[in-house]
Amino acid sequence: MASSRFETRKQKILEQINVPDGEYHDLSPKGSIDAPIRELISEINDIDGIVTTSSCSGRISVFLEGRKADIEYTKSGEEGEESRAGPGGKGGGGTWLFISHDSVEVSDVAASQDFLSKFGLEEATPDATKGIDVQRRFIHLKFEPMILHILSASIDHAQKLLNAGMGAGFRESGAVSLGSSKSGEANPVVAIRSTGYSFDSIIGYQDDEGRNISLIDEGHLRTLVCIANERFKINLERIARFRTQLLDSYQPALKSGPSDSNWEDADVRKHRKRAEGLARQQALQALQAAKSERNIVSEDESLDVNVSGGMF
Repeated sequence: MASSRFETRKQKILEQINVPDGEYHDLSPKGSIDAPIRELISEINDIDGIVTTSSCSGRISVFLEGRKADIEYTKSGEEGEESRAGPGGKGGGGTWLFISHDSVEVSDVAASQDFLSKFGLEEATPDATKGIDVQRRFIHLKFEPMILHILSASIDHAQKLLNAGMGAGFRESGAVSLGSSKSGEANPVVAIRSTGYSFDSIIGYQDDEGRNISLIDEGHLRTLVCIANERFKINLERIARFRTQLLDSYQPALKSGPSDSNWEDADVRKHRKRAEGLARQQALQALQAAKSERNIVSEDESLDVNVSGGMF
């Protein structure tokens, strides 16, 4: 039974999620739940004791770093008051130039400016790399797998989430807020995530005139996009495994209970499957024995006929 404190928080979250699509907005660049995991989010939120707090289904993105932390600005006023980018270029006015939560289409015939145009980049010139230092705002092509943050009503719920995440291949999953609150309740937040098949490649930079200059050619960009698309396939497979393992772990709670003729405990199902397998094996052995016996009888009958024929 979920705590009243948890239920209050879950209700508030669901009220925010369940507004019409045109009115819903969150802090992500897209501003709403990603279509590839919308059904999964609904299934998770239908389970007693857990609720999603944030999510991303996985994405391919092109990102322009924010202003670096140690650049000195001589201008006063608003520009001098802007925040600076931290490690990885986040913050400080960083900008997404392109985002897709699905595979990016790659045409059979490569156009000369296909991805350069799509990502808002200008073609590299022979001297494009001259005068570039680490303080430049670099442009990254990234693939990032699915990440879910799920609030849970207890340590037991958090453990089920972690087991499903780790079993599905989201190896960097973890939990925070494991300690009890002042009310004595523990509501861990579980992150389902993996960084093992993400990647981040620098593909360009912004010059002094504010132009986004590519450091690689169209063919190289095309190759990176194809790699990202392959990672998307892995991502979707792991999402499907996570969904199956999570729903299986909550299956007794999702069913109406033992009185339901369709309900079956996981251990009972395992023993039933094993018994069915043994029964099939025994039936096959019996069938093979019967065939062998028939063959022996058939050979004996044939021998009798031949001998009788010889006597006459």
